[in-house]
Amino acid sequence: MTPPADQSAIKRAATPLPLDEALVDLRDQIASFRFVLDAPGVDEARVMQQDLLNQLDDYLLPRVRRKDAPLLVVLSGSTGAGKSTLVNTLVGERVSATGVLRPTTSSPILVCHPDDADWWLDERYVLPGFGRVPGPAPDAVVGDQLVIMKSDVLPKGLALLDSPDVDSVFEEHHEFAAQFLAAADVWICVTTAARYADALVWRLLHRARDHGATLGVVLSRVPEGGEEIVAHFAEMLKDNGLEQAAQFVIPETTVSGGMLPSEAADEVQVWLSGISEDEDGRAEVIRSTLGGVLDTFRTRVPELAAKVEEQVALRTMLREEVEGAYATGLAELDEATRNGSLLRGEVLARWQDFAGTGDLERALHAGRGQTGHRGNRRKRTPTRVRALKAALRSALESLIVAGAERSAEEVVKRWRSRPAGAMLLEGRDQTLDRASAELPRRVTRAVSAWQDHIADLIRTEGVTKRSVAKFVSYDDDALALVLMVGLFGFGTSDIAVEGGTSAVPQRLLKALFGAESLRSMSAKARADLRGRTGMLFDEEAIRFGQVLDGAGVPDETTPVQLYQATYNLEVAR
Repeated sequence: MTPPADQSAIKRAATPLPLDEALVDLRDQIASFRFVLDAPGVDEARVMQQDLLNQLDDYLLPRVRRKDAPLLVVLSGSTGAGKSTLVNTLVGERVSATGVLRPTTSSPILVCHPDDADWWLDERYVLPGFGRVPGPAPDAVVGDQLVIMKSDVLPKGLALLDSPDVDSVFEEHHEFAAQFLAAADVWICVTTAARYADALVWRLLHRARDHGATLGVVLSRVPEGGEEIVAHFAEMLKDNGLEQAAQFVIPETTVSGGMLPSEAADEVQVWLSGISEDEDGRAEVIRSTLGGVLDTFRTRVPELAAKVEEQVALRTMLREEVEGAYATGLAELDEATRNGSLLRGEVLARWQDFAGTGDLERALHAGRGQTGHRGNRRKRTPTRVRALKAALRSALESLIVAGAERSAEEVVKRWRSRPAGAMLLEGRDQTLDRASAELPRRVTRAVSAWQDHIADLIRTEGVTKRSVAKFVSYDDDALALVLMVGLFGFGTSDIAVEGGTSAVPQRLLKALFGAESLRSMSAKARADLRGRTGMLFDEEAIRFGQVLDGAGVPDETTPVQLYQATYNLEVAR
């Protein structure tokens, strides 16, 4: 699988890392994330990730660090295939349980030469996640541990591991079998003439092929005259790209004391002895398996990175749902502050009280030469001015909080409609579908600051038209309220306004400041309000980002680091 085209973020290492360091770096990258979000194929991705970690821990790192370590030959197969019988036959004594009870191999049995026993009993090396128990041990050993048996029959430098049945009724046996496959220098699949076409057999063989192991295949219990079966099995191996596997046939024969007649396993015995005793053969197995496993990383790690990219895409989609919901809420709020809908109830009553009782007129002081003395007129704010300002502030605060509430509800609704989002919300505090408890306090501060900003605009930019400046001076706070009412769309709605005052804000403001100055102040006032409410909404949206971060969903850097580590491994090879 080819990595994404955008590889500019992947830096080319100037000096190649040693192979073991490159493998450690790759392992760290693979272990640094989890597949959190529910999506098609996520279970397979988790298995893929664990398989890579197992193979790094159980085979690659130990083998790269100690190429002189004993070879591990893992025998695997389905229940009743005869692998335990084959192990006993190769060793020449009953070291692994056989019988009619299934599964018979309750704990993995590893048989080695006595001189290699200390290696296999040391938990720092191959299969570090497994405990060790010196044999002989009872047939049924409970737990994830290896039973280490010694045998002078086996050549030094070679160990046989009889793994639990891959179709065992015990789920942990399936996991063990997969982990042992990842750790094997040589993997021998044992099947029977009656079951060689089973899907399970071919899943195992495909997995061994894909993991790069040196492979042997034993077809056991072949009846007399079964040449057609043997030929068909060989044809199936070729059709599945497995023709390079060493192939062995064991005829149907009598089993005594848990063992076959010794001659039945002679070919397997000779093959294994040749691997372990011939220095060139041993080196070839190590080179072939090690190289084969590393070759698979060229596709397996990018495939894993692609799965991570799917998680990143889901994270981006969920984040965009948050941004979209709050952007919609902000747009609705912007419209509500333009179309006059805010100017109802208490606000309308306070405006009519202010505009219709003479306070608005008194806010404009007729008289030549009075401009420039506004500071002397602001000794006491009229009651109706304070009431209108408070009503406007309260209405705007309520509008913003309500918009944030709707946005939070919309995000939760959108997330729940998607499996990934629903999984993130499961079991969490249900207050996410409401505005945060701190929002009303923050909104109060923001709206008060905005009202002060409008007053500052009037003072600093509200230059009175030259044609009226010699007649009119005005109260800054009162004119700031008139500007707010105009901004909120007074006269644009279907509100019935008494006294013909619906056009007062715009007519008055244009008369005082001129159309260009009014447009400039209005634009700045709207931009400031939008900026403050946008910041409030951004702070509310952070809660959902914290859910994504807290769940450990991979971000955009994770797949890039995987591709980089894969490249570094290729350079190190």
